[in-house]
Amino acid sequence: MLFSLLAVGMMACGEKKLTQEDLKAAEATLFNEDQTINEAVAPEVAEKFCKFVKQNPNDPTAPTWLYHAMELNIAVKNADQSIELCNKLLEQYPESKWAPTSLLMIGNYIYDNQLNDTAQAHKCYQRLIDEYPDSELVDDARKSIEYLGLTPDEIMARIMMSQMEEVEGHWVE
Repeated sequence: MLFSLLAVGMMACGEKKLTQEDLKAAEATLFNEDQTINEAVAPEVAEKFCKFVKQNPNDPTAPTWLYHAMELNIAVKNADQSIELCNKLLEQYPESKWAPTSLLMIGNYIYDNQLNDTAQAHKCYQRLIDEYPDSELVDDARKSIEYLGLTPDEIMARIMMSQMEEVEGHWVE
């Protein structure tokens, strides 16, 4: 009986060490038959990804799993958790390939589209430009700043106008 109590106590205190296989199995449950995200399991899967990162902060895949957890929270419109995970990624893995992408994602999907906080969105885009000047996403961040606060129709009008000016510029030459 003493052995049983000790075994139960040890299981309660010790967390199961997650493996890459555990994460891939969890990831496989994410999508419905029509390839949409299963919102019922997404928070649980994101939590597993975060738990793996906590258990394995030096694993080379940790930034990727943290980014995927952030993506899932964006998909289910969990703004606070998305922002928290972005900040964690930027703090723990600033050199990760996911750092600039997470800034763009949080600026666009959370601050600009979900929370309508253009000031915070601008800060995300500007941070990407300032801290990751060699990122292929810098042009996207600049365009995002240019279009902040505009309606989809206003954005489309600007794009059409710039394309017309570009075409006219070629004809003049």
